[in-house]
Amino acid sequence: MSGEQPLSRLEALRFARRVVEQQAVRQLRVIDRWIAEEERREAERCRGGERRPPPPEWLIQYGLNRANVDAVHTGDCWAAAKSGRCRPATRQQAVDALRRQVPACIHCRPDTALGILDY
Repeated sequence: MSGEQPLSRLEALRFARRVVEQQAVRQLRVIDRWIAEEERREAERCRGGERRPPPPEWLIQYGLNRANVDAVHTGDCWAAAKSGRCRPATRQQAVDALRRQVPACIHCRPDTALGILDY
């Protein structure tokens, strides 16, 4: 065999420490990239929320054929969200629809919110 001497216990421990240190540095870089990516995604979510238009105050629910008007809702009505057939409306459009005898939602009562009781 060649004239190499086996590593002493102390040299082996120092070598092991260097290997672990190199691996730890690599893993910290990976984790730092993950953190940076998550911070970027979080910033995008915040910007998206800031750019999102405010929810409508009033909704008009259309029938299955999209021509008939079925109901008037407040903008935060759970029944309107569940129907999936609503479009945003102005206050005046909601009032006009109620005046044309379009039914008010029985859950959110837009007629009461608009101050309209009977037409």
